[in-house]
Amino acid sequence: MSKAQRTKSDRNMSARDKIREQQAAARAQERRKKVVTYTTAAVVAVAAVGLGVWYAASSSQSEQAGAGLAPITLQPDGSAVMAKAGVTQPVVDIYEDFQCPVCKELERVSGQTFKNLAAEGKAKVVFHPITIFSREPTKSNSVRAAAAARCVADGKQWMAFHDLIYKNQPAETVEGFKTDQLVEWGKDAGVTSPDFESCVTSQKHASAVLADSTKIMKDQAIEGTPTVKLNGTSMGEAAFSPQQLRDAVTKAAK
Repeated sequence: MSKAQRTKSDRNMSARDKIREQQAAARAQERRKKVVTYTTAAVVAVAAVGLGVWYAASSSQSEQAGAGLAPITLQPDGSAVMAKAGVTQPVVDIYEDFQCPVCKELERVSGQTFKNLAAEGKAKVVFHPITIFSREPTKSNSVRAAAAARCVADGKQWMAFHDLIYKNQPAETVEGFKTDQLVEWGKDAGVTSPDFESCVTSQKHASAVLADSTKIMKDQAIEGTPTVKLNGTSMGEAAFSPQQLRDAVTKAAK
């Protein structure tokens, strides 16, 4: 091979080497781009999950007690209307059974929101204690509790008693809400009705509880408790999210 041929061959090899180096560099740069892209996507995904968890936690967090309770008016059918003077809309109806574990959970999670909304003048909140159970001992437990609540004449005392009943809710498989217990909880709630004890022990309102429960469930198409309605429309799971509950009621008030 002549010197000229070797020089030409060297130049060709050098060119090929440069091309290979450029291709290798391009591949390395592409790999770096992919790593950056995947890392960025992972960070965004983690951030999105974190935001979702934060939102879920914040929207389900129970509210703190406000300044106080709105006035509470007790009705002949055992319901309790909680609203500031002149507030008629929107209406939040809570159909509950004192023996219902899910009702207890609703009270734990959203009970304070119901009270705050009424106290802020943003809603008229109506509690409807009913009996939905047909089997024992849950049926009798429920009736005794609801009948005892009707023995309270003062609205503020009624709410304190209402909350204590849920706090002391028995298991569904045992006899509970015994009359002597209900009388004691009434004292703890500050109930001052002079005939409260005799009213509870005699279960004076038991028959009315059953009759009114049947009527309410039929008229309002109540299939289970708790059922929370906003202006007559069921709120579903939103009632268990204090933030969603507040947002829905606030929107309805506009």
